[in-house]
Amino acid sequence: MIPPVLRERLDSIARRWIELGWQQGDADAVLTLYAPGFIDLGNPSGRPGTAEENVAGIRELYTAFPDFDTTIEDLIIDEAVGSIAIRWSAIGTHRGPFLGAAPTGQRITFAGIETLRVRDGLIVERAGEWDAHSLLRQLGLIPR
Repeated sequence: MIPPVLRERLDSIARRWIELGWQQGDADAVLTLYAPGFIDLGNPSGRPGTAEENVAGIRELYTAFPDFDTTIEDLIIDEAVGSIAIRWSAIGTHRGPFLGAAPTGQRITFAGIETLRVRDGLIVERAGEWDAHSLLRQLGLIPR
């Protein structure tokens, strides 16, 4: 049987990652949660991304949406493999350029899911999907 302390530790890491990166926009603090060799499998370039590329995305997001905030809707932990799934929703006001769209002042809402793999208390891998279609529509980049 896996000790409850591991479940609590994984829960804490996931909530801290959301809090620092997706509620506070503290990219430098997020870096402290990543293991050396961290891989972001959800990198838009299609290649595994680095921790630095991942936090550059956080900075870009908060430049475009300074009031960006995320809510955890579901958090599922698999202690046996150190894996966490986080379903989230987010809101923010479009105040800076993003994905080629000039600031609109539009309040956006969208949702997604992330998976994190943790080893030795640090995040070694992240993958995620978010509702890009909805976001692009709200930014006026695709027709409603």
